[in-house]
Amino acid sequence: MPGKSNDHADGRVGDHVGEGSAAVGRDVAGLTVAVTGAARGIGAAVAARLAGAGARVVLGDLDLAAAEATAAALPGEVLAAGLDVTEQDSVDAFLDRAEQAYGPVDVLVNNAGVMWVGPFEAEPERAARRQFDVNVHGVRHGFLAAVPRMRARGRGHIVTVASAASRISPPGEATYAATKHAVYGYAAAVRQELRGSGVQVSLVMPSVVETELALGTSHGSVPRLRPADVAAAVERVIRRPRFEVFVPGRLDPLTRLLALLPQAGRDLAYRLLVPDQVALGDGGARAAYQVEAGLSEADGQ
Repeated sequence: MPGKSNDHADGRVGDHVGEGSAAVGRDVAGLTVAVTGAARGIGAAVAARLAGAGARVVLGDLDLAAAEATAAALPGEVLAAGLDVTEQDSVDAFLDRAEQAYGPVDVLVNNAGVMWVGPFEAEPERAARRQFDVNVHGVRHGFLAAVPRMRARGRGHIVTVASAASRISPPGEATYAATKHAVYGYAAAVRQELRGSGVQVSLVMPSVVETELALGTSHGSVPRLRPADVAAAVERVIRRPRFEVFVPGRLDPLTRLLALLPQAGRDLAYRLLVPDQVALGDGGARAAYQVEAGLSEADGQ
């Protein structure tokens, strides 16, 4: 890791989709990386990508058995630990465990997240609260646990896997979009506070990714991504830190264009480009995921 901060240019950058080799930059090999929500999906892909590049990786997840199974299949120095991102003590203990095993954490990847999809007035109260607890407070807990350790050393990097919904608000994802907008604002503000500290802050904002979280959702005009596509973007931003990275890259100019349009033009662009999850989403396909994620109750309960 470099010493004092050398990325606090206000860089926005798009990221191409694919698993190709990462751009040349700082070496990932030997870094200690902690990844939240790493048992499956994007988190598991990030862990695999970074372990394959020689990083020492600690996978954290509420489902410890699944995290251990994922870790067992990875090369190099890898371990799994139980983690509940909604509890600050659990996040602190997770980073303590990582440091006990592999030394100071160089990179924290805030990845854990949940999503409820449907009409805003039909969303259960528990789903709304759960999304804020995991998506917002989980990220906040990660910053609170990692920043003091990193700032004391004068180096470190917090990469948060957010969402294109951090900048675009799809119908049917009202609370989810609100949480991701909150994550964007929180990370942007903390980044300003960390200027000159040597601690980098990055947001990776993918469109719809082929994971359990996205079951039954529509991806509209943008092809559905694979977890490996997002993992490749995470590796690239670790090698060459930037604040905003969209996946795929064409979302970057699109969000800027939408911001410049008058409201009528923006509304038209939304109807043409942003999938309406109320009209196009498949609630039946999402039912099992939403129960498992603590967003709704199983039938009969």
